Amino acid sequence: MIRIDTEMEKNKNLRIAFILSLITIIYNIAEGIISLYFGINDETLSLLGFGTDSFVEVISGIGIAHMVLRMRYSKVNQRDKFERQALRITGFGFYILTAGILVGAVLNLIEGSKPENTWPGIVIAGISILTMYFLMKYKLKIGKVVESDAIIADASCTKSCLYLSIVLLVSSVAYEIFQIGYIDIIGSLGIAWFTFSEGRESFEKAKSNKMACGCGGECHS
Repeated sequence: MIRIDTEMEKNKNLRIAFILSLITIIYNIAEGIISLYFGINDETLSLLGFGTDSFVEVISGIGIAHMVLRMRYSKVNQRDKFERQALRITGFGFYILTAGILVGAVLNLIEGSKPENTWPGIVIAGISILTMYFLMKYKLKIGKVVESDAIIADASCTKSCLYLSIVLLVSSVAYEIFQIGYIDIIGSLGIAWFTFSEGRESFEKAKSNKMACGCGGECHS
């Protein structure tokens, strides 16, 4: 009886983990669309980079959702072919995004371009910080309950998204206060540093049999 109750509780928590992964995917798609719209309209490079990052995160989220589904039927000790491929695609996406942001930063510096308005970035970053904090806390809680390194690692990766949102918020607020174009460029370079780090970590995870991730260096198997 205790065994059945334990299995039921585990399945319940894995369902919650799957729902959290779906929320992450849907939120990132919406965030990406809105960020790109305002980033293009207001010529805000940091918001453009942030929005594109959201779409790359969707690929990673799909891999996590697939992994959680596998956990409902068997113990998962390492990533399967689908998850490794998703990580490689994610890694390439982050590297391409990093290169794009760097090129954009150089062009903006040469042309002296600056955003028309960064208020959308402030609002989007604020919402993202709250959302990522909620997802991080609940993923960490569920991961500990079901004793899953993969879910705990995903929670720490969500923390990286939270830090990225903070970078966007700081650069957007600073620009609105000082109206200096260099601030947006500096903010975009901060985002580029995060995307490069995430790309490197994606490839490391794709090659490793360990389920824990290197996001922020805070997860261990």
